Amino acid sequence: MEGTVFDPIMNSLSILIVALCIYALAYRYYSAFLAARVLVLNDARITPAHTCKDGQNYLPTPKWVLFGHHFAAIAGAGPLVGPTLAAQFGFAPGLVWLVLGAVLAGAVQDFTVLIASVRHKGRSLAEIARTEISTFAGLVAMIAVLFILLVTLAGLGIVVVNALAASPWGVFTIGMTIPIALGMGVYMFKGPGGTIRVALPSAAGVTLLMASLVGGHFVAVSAWAGVLTFSPHQITLLLAAYGFIASTLPVWLLLAPRDYLSTYVKLGTIAALIVGIAIVHPQIQFPAITSYIHGGGPIIKGNVFPFLFVTIACGAISGFHSLVASGTTSKMLDKETDARFIGYGAMVAESLVGVMALIAACSMAQGDYFAINTAPAVFAKLGLHTVNLEFFSHAVGENLAGRTGGAVSLAVGMAQIFRGVPGMNQWIGYWYHYAIMFEALFILTTVDAGTRVARYVLHELLGKIYKPLGNQKSVPAGALIAAVVVLCWGYLIYTGNISTIWPLFGAGNQLLATIALAVTTVFLVNMGQARYAWLTAVPAIFVGITTVVAGILSIRNIFWPLTKESHTAIQGYLDSTLMTIFIAGVVLVAIDAARRIWKTLHGAPIPEEAFGPSEESGTVKMRCC
Repeated sequence: MEGTVFDPIMNSLSILIVALCIYALAYRYYSAFLAARVLVLNDARITPAHTCKDGQNYLPTPKWVLFGHHFAAIAGAGPLVGPTLAAQFGFAPGLVWLVLGAVLAGAVQDFTVLIASVRHKGRSLAEIARTEISTFAGLVAMIAVLFILLVTLAGLGIVVVNALAASPWGVFTIGMTIPIALGMGVYMFKGPGGTIRVALPSAAGVTLLMASLVGGHFVAVSAWAGVLTFSPHQITLLLAAYGFIASTLPVWLLLAPRDYLSTYVKLGTIAALIVGIAIVHPQIQFPAITSYIHGGGPIIKGNVFPFLFVTIACGAISGFHSLVASGTTSKMLDKETDARFIGYGAMVAESLVGVMALIAACSMAQGDYFAINTAPAVFAKLGLHTVNLEFFSHAVGENLAGRTGGAVSLAVGMAQIFRGVPGMNQWIGYWYHYAIMFEALFILTTVDAGTRVARYVLHELLGKIYKPLGNQKSVPAGALIAAVVVLCWGYLIYTGNISTIWPLFGAGNQLLATIALAVTTVFLVNMGQARYAWLTAVPAIFVGITTVVAGILSIRNIFWPLTKESHTAIQGYLDSTLMTIFIAGVVLVAIDAARRIWKTLHGAPIPEEAFGPSEESGTVKMRCC
């Protein structure tokens, strides 16, 4: 392949084993250290799920169910699509960033933000910034968070739009998850005596979901296929309608059971991929490093630094996670000690998803990978030839060439691994569509949770202008604000494409992570844990520098050139403006956070509403679980 620097023979099983060992050690020791020494978890502190219980947003939830919701909400398109697109640089850069970034930065962010929100009565990240840093930081963070969140939802949504367009099989299977989840929600949370029933609805939900997957094949070859075949614009409108409904219904009715159902599929698929790699142990078809690390690649135009760190916008660290942790999860946490498993553990699980996606992409023939992820005219100039693409296109009944965005190539890579398991070769079509369902479930659970979180943030912001709009329990206010949120991210999807939205999403998402890490650094300092503040400060500085550089280069090389053409001028100005707002917001919050840290370390009293030093010793010991 043009662009190869060196091409060692690498087996995917050895990569997987090394990653799993690092994850296990990090969870066993590092997360235990964070829980016992840094955050000083204590179950004697009553969580807001109990003190503010309302059955709508605040609801004590069993640890495994909440893990399912949280993991499903955070694990969107990023850990699937980002590593797939980053395979252009070779398998090594993405692998190192996915594994080390997750255990040292991403999981630390998720864990600390979750605890900070729990100790501030389930408040959002922006409200934590206001109480721990200053009113100015809180306002700037709120505005930046809102803009970044809207772009993040657009970035996640456009992937599912590309995956489900012209795919009646996928539309049917994904659509059936909604009534299945509604039935699960009623049965799980509305049992006699207020007990939460898990076993039966879980078994029934998974069974019905698998039946929907099989039924999708028959629908796709029936007269209903035309009814369920939609264009990208039509899928966008359907996605917006779903986002509106899911974000306004009570969390127990659709959000929690659907996320819980999705987690079975997600974790089951990850386990199946691990087993598949252990059985098939496919060879990595990509070199460790390619010359595209210097720029000029057919998928990602920029250099590996800094664009690797915004292309893999989840899987290593994601600012969106901080919004979920402080938006929905903190309102449902039963006790503080559950936060380690949910906050740190779910991020490690997501990183594993990213590694699986990277392995699946890199085990494809390079010609097939680039033929799917580039336009035919671009692929023709690469000097590559397809190997198995025609076979896969025939097996799944769809033309797979030029299906850019990463979702389709990932599904092909996963199907190719499962195809190698004895007896599975004839089931290629099912495995491909199962992989598409797997990806779409990842993304849609993030879209519904993210839209709800954006609704909370906009409630807080508009409530400062007109108090009734700040009432999160008001049905009319909630519906109005949810409609505004959906309209904004829906417009970005409707008028954009993966080439313009993904760089904006990636940079915005990582800049949001910088804000989250800056806020939690101040939180630790105000708690009297300044000696541990570097654990969040160092990742904040690294992620902040790389992403600001990527943002500036994106404006110069991607967004501003769009203003030169009349048909893309509005999009170019909009994207450039949004990126500028992101960068300005992060810089302002970081400066104010540094000012607050300096004042606290030099004896100034901490803000009145800050959580402050803990007078109690923690109940968590540095043990395994």
